[in-house]
Amino acid sequence: MKITTAAAVVTGAVGTVALAPVALGAVGFTSAGIAAGSIAAKMMSAAAIANGGGVAAGSVVAVLQSAGAAGLSGAATAGVAGVGGAVGWLARVFSRKL
Repeated sequence: MKITTAAAVVTGAVGTVALAPVALGAVGFTSAGIAAGSIAAKMMSAAAIANGGGVAAGSVVAVLQSAGAAGLSGAATAGVAGVGGAVGWLARVFSRKL
């Protein structure tokens, strides 16, 4: 692997881990709970309606709220970094073809 490709992978991995909490907060999954009127609130409403009034434990909304409130777990951080690294690698591969 060339150094530029490795740099793209590392940048993608580090960038996504650093920006994941920012993205969660931006859509309304905050440490204080789900922000009123946000995308997260709409997701929670839809999930509650689909489940007869409550949000199911382990659902997408529940997991994202947990991450927004407490931060990413070690496994989630590794997963986000892996996806970011893959995106960085793909960006590098496609930039060479242009």
